Amino acid sequence: MYNKKVLQHFKSPHNFGKIKDPDGIGKVGNIICGDVMWIYIKIGNNKKGEKIIKDIKFETYGCVAALASSSIVTDLAKGKTIKQALKINQEEMIKSLGGLPPIKTHCSILSVDALLEAIYNYLIEDKKIISEELKKHHKRIEREEKIIEEKYKEWTQIEEKIHDSKK
Repeated sequence: MYNKKVLQHFKSPHNFGKIKDPDGIGKVGNIICGDVMWIYIKIGNNKKGEKIIKDIKFETYGCVAALASSSIVTDLAKGKTIKQALKINQEEMIKSLGGLPPIKTHCSILSVDALLEAIYNYLIEDKKIISEELKKHHKRIEREEKIIEEKYKEWTQIEEKIHDSKK
């Protein structure tokens, strides 16, 4: 079902964990499969003075596809400028993994969403200009999160407590 590269990223994920004092945090979940992920970014400057993702880590509670896609997205984003990282999409991520079973592509969307949310969070906190496209993406994530919270209020409170207790 899964190819060798997907299984390698699942068994030995790259960039797994948290960043102390991250510059941006993206948290997303999927109501259908129950996957939840956080992406943490630390921003620095490259030699040209452009803002880059200097470090990136993730925590994912989910299936093989969710973990593998989180791992590959962090690989794709690390060292990229903010502008370059904003262009990472589901197709690029799936291609970098060598493909995913069609029934598991919905799991992979979360990793790109979490990356974009982490960048959005950084831009908001740093009072930077945010593109209309990124604002629209963030609004969609917010709407989905409210639906999840309303339907699964008790579960999301427990999940947040568990996550917070690991800090």
